Amino acid sequence: MCFGFVFQNHVRRGVGFCEISKQKKTMENEHVSNPEAKLYVGGINYDSSNDDLKAHFEQAGTVVSAFILTDRETGRSRGFGFVEMGSPEEAQKAIEMFNDQEFMGRRLLVNIARPKAE
Repeated sequence: MCFGFVFQNHVRRGVGFCEISKQKKTMENEHVSNPEAKLYVGGINYDSSNDDLKAHFEQAGTVVSAFILTDRETGRSRGFGFVEMGSPEEAQKAIEMFNDQEFMGRRLLVNIARPKAE
């Protein structure tokens, strides 16, 4: 919960101001992602790290981000994740290079990530 923040040298209180501040801060710190460059990667070895995944996909081009989802309670890998490539062309190249190919002992499923259902 936000109790107040400095806005133009004045402390403001209230949810409306807090939400605007949080949204602006989020927008400033995040890069704008291209949905056509974001890949779903399934079949990831449970011992793989984010860095392993990133290094593997860098063979296809620039990797903006790579992360493997983990179980909240155990911290163990869930065996899938997402990789965002620098461009849609690099994403397509990664699909061609890595889909149905072995990585750390398991066969990967790589395709364009679908938007999150709301």
